[in-house]
Amino acid sequence: MPYALAVNLGWPFPDGAPSLDWLQEEITVRTFQNVLGVIVWIAWAQFTACVLVEVKAALSGVGMPGRVPGAGPSQLLARQLVAALLLVGATAASLTPGLSQLGNSYDDNQRGTVASAQVTPGGSLSGMFAQQQEQAASTAAALGQQAADAASHAEVGGPSVKAGDTKYYRIQPPEGRHHDSLWEIAQRHLGDGRRYGEIYQLNKDRVQPDGSRLSEASLIRPGWIMQMPGDARGGDLVEMPSTSTGSTASDAGSTVSPQVAQQINTYAQTGDHAQGGTGGQQGTASLDTHTTRISLPQQRPATGDAEATPAVLHTQHTATPAEEATPASSAEADAGFSFGLSEALVGAPLLAAGLLGALGRRRRQALWQSALGAVGGRRGMEPPTPTGAAADAQDALLVGADPEGVRLLDRSLRGLAASLAGESRPLPTVYAAWLSNGDLHLQLAQPAGKPPAPWQLGQDQTFWLLSRTDAERYEDVDTAAPYPGLVSLGTMDDSRLLLNLESVPGIVSLSGSESDRAAVFASVAAELATNGWSDRMTITLVGFGQDLTPLAPNRLRHLDDIEALVETMEAETRQRRGALGAAGHDSVLTGRTGPAQHTRWAPHLVLLAAEPSADDAIKLAELAADASRLGIGYLVGTEGGELPGAAWEMEITSEGKLLAPLLGLELDAQLLPVAQQRAIVELFVAADPERAAEGPATTPPFLVDISEQGRPAVYARLVGPYEIIGLDTPDGERSPLQHEALALLLLHREGVHPRVLASALWPRGVTDDVREALLERLRVWLGTDPDGTPRLATDANGRLTLAKSVVSDLDVLRSLYHEATQGKGVDSRVVRGRLLTDALALVRGPLLADRPEGRYGWLTHEIIDAQLPLLVADIGLALAEFHLVKNRAERAIEALTAALNSAPGDERLWHELLRATHSTGDTDKLQQVAADLIRRSGARGLPPRTEALLDELLPTWRDGTAAVG
Repeated sequence: MPYALAVNLGWPFPDGAPSLDWLQEEITVRTFQNVLGVIVWIAWAQFTACVLVEVKAALSGVGMPGRVPGAGPSQLLARQLVAALLLVGATAASLTPGLSQLGNSYDDNQRGTVASAQVTPGGSLSGMFAQQQEQAASTAAALGQQAADAASHAEVGGPSVKAGDTKYYRIQPPEGRHHDSLWEIAQRHLGDGRRYGEIYQLNKDRVQPDGSRLSEASLIRPGWIMQMPGDARGGDLVEMPSTSTGSTASDAGSTVSPQVAQQINTYAQTGDHAQGGTGGQQGTASLDTHTTRISLPQQRPATGDAEATPAVLHTQHTATPAEEATPASSAEADAGFSFGLSEALVGAPLLAAGLLGALGRRRRQALWQSALGAVGGRRGMEPPTPTGAAADAQDALLVGADPEGVRLLDRSLRGLAASLAGESRPLPTVYAAWLSNGDLHLQLAQPAGKPPAPWQLGQDQTFWLLSRTDAERYEDVDTAAPYPGLVSLGTMDDSRLLLNLESVPGIVSLSGSESDRAAVFASVAAELATNGWSDRMTITLVGFGQDLTPLAPNRLRHLDDIEALVETMEAETRQRRGALGAAGHDSVLTGRTGPAQHTRWAPHLVLLAAEPSADDAIKLAELAADASRLGIGYLVGTEGGELPGAAWEMEITSEGKLLAPLLGLELDAQLLPVAQQRAIVELFVAADPERAAEGPATTPPFLVDISEQGRPAVYARLVGPYEIIGLDTPDGERSPLQHEALALLLLHREGVHPRVLASALWPRGVTDDVREALLERLRVWLGTDPDGTPRLATDANGRLTLAKSVVSDLDVLRSLYHEATQGKGVDSRVVRGRLLTDALALVRGPLLADRPEGRYGWLTHEIIDAQLPLLVADIGLALAEFHLVKNRAERAIEALTAALNSAPGDERLWHELLRATHSTGDTDKLQQVAADLIRRSGARGLPPRTEALLDELLPTWRDGTAAVG
């Protein structure tokens, strides 16, 4: 085109710089010709750009072609031409004797020789492109028939070989943008795509005709030769040729050229397989029987090559990743999780940890919000005790949760992001993560060089590995969460897979029955809403029967139908594209770790449980084509049919298996069934701050007799250093374990499930006999009451409970405050003052102040660390009010100061201390209190309400602060 324009029209562009004289010149025919020439030049340049973009996308076979601005029809034409060129090239190769295909079938009922099972991620799904695909398929069939006819007339005859001889297959050239795969070959010729591993084992590391080797099942090239198992069948196979000019397969009827026959003969002499003579069944006898699925860690050779999977996710590792062992023993697992605890929650450590952490935050929020109420008898002092299914769900969360695993995962990912930012390297795109005994394996979309220390390369260039030991060295860093879209899908033996929904180049589809799909969707939604390795996130739910928004109202959003979803996502997609362009970023990953971190690049994950219509599916596919770059992920349900635009396809079976054949995955799915959904939602609704504020004043779960007649048989002091009165100290190394078990039981007077007790004392798991031995020692240690009643019993629900004769100072503290504010102290001022004074005298410091390091980790699941300071502050405030009514400011100051020793962060105590000190008229003492408060606030500064109070009581306080500064 440029040559034709230059010869026929000449150079249309001006020779010099533009000037005002141009506007005064006469418009001639030559002027029009030049203008038209410029337009044609621009059209040619645009079309050339379209061709280059389409060629790049076609050759790579990954992703959707980029859009050339203003080139709709031109790019469509370029796409058709490129597709046709690839088809013609494939046909020419099949007609060339030296490159003839080994897969053309004479049987019209046989499938085409080119694999098309692997869906191209992010491919265009408009109606026009669907029509193009249909046309391309018909064209390919016609060209394949031509190639077969040409091969049948080739002069390469030869004797046929017996049906039992070794069979070979030659990898076919790509048809359009689809490439042959071992899975598709196994599906066609072995009847089961999962037998791709047998083909891989027969051919791995053998030298191919082009000099390269097969090292990964997902990386095969056109022209390579694959030896097939002896039971392979199909019209496009070629049996072992003789050394003559060629050979014809009796089963297939395929014919090969002399050059290809020589290549097969040469290939047959490579590898260990050549020693077996004819392949047949002998060739498969030595195969690893686990090649059709993911190998177990202990079955993997220490130094050998791990077999690969024929798709995006490679699930094998020299040391297979899996999460840390769950607290449940293997015997209990085989028994199906006794005592009625949910297997779904017990077996999901990351999900359970997220839910438990979110529930604790919700309960703390309710406590602090209730602290703004009245001092005496305020609501929400005690969160409601769950019962029934909610109690079982809470126990299952306590047993299954792995907060340490979540902490290490979060620190590892943020540490990696900080290290890469320090080296000015971009974050690699991560498709998945595998966890094993704390070790973290990240699977990258493509090689990204050597990882920063302490990370190291895994089984190949697309795996980055961080050992648990190295992960424990990471400290908290102030950087954005790099991969917040990771979510657990299930386990493969001891391996736990986390898929990065945010990075999938298109839609992830999930097929199966409605109830099974709903359990998967609920698990994904709950973990995304509560996980500990993300900062901010939006999760849009459509088609969920059980409303999960109470789990995280700030993250979860429920839409009524798909129409509302499409409208919402179209607007957000436009907004994110514009924001990325304005910021000069290619994807959210670069923006997330740049100067704009924590502001714009939070992921948006769409979970569509209901199957969309055909039109809606196409709209969603077009939106998802560019979603991974924008930080948007789509998980869409379908009854079983193919979903347009699905980059990765998964299926959930009625047995709880999550299958993704093209990804090489067969997982034990992580599920959250409807019954568990309801129980979890009930826990969160009961802990809602607004609901707690509207309810009646709560009563402590256990009230003791505070009279002289109520003296307990066993008294444990928990508020401060741990002491036990009334029991002898156990002998031996088991004494700390028994003390810890008793402390847990004392903090849960409603009862403790034996599994919960075991998982608290042994977070990494314990066997039944060890647990039962501890319980027996605990029963013997606690003894019985005078009437013969054991002090450690089991209630009707199987939970361990303590007798009323076993009491802690925390029980007494709660009972004294309750009696002073809601009992006898309400009608008697003298009684109220005495009860409050006695209660404050019990406070000797924080809870279990001298607990040994490494023990009592279960306290992180409790809210007692928030309850106790609030309770002490309430007691101090109530006692201060009691004294101030009688103008005893000094006594009030003593009470407030004592309460501050255990609740130093309670703003209410400081406010009352400032007011009480101001009432004494001692300005110097007021200035000292203000200085202590300012010093304690540190770099955060004072809260606005505190500053306003100081302005009122001590107007000169800012001058003192400036002088100190």
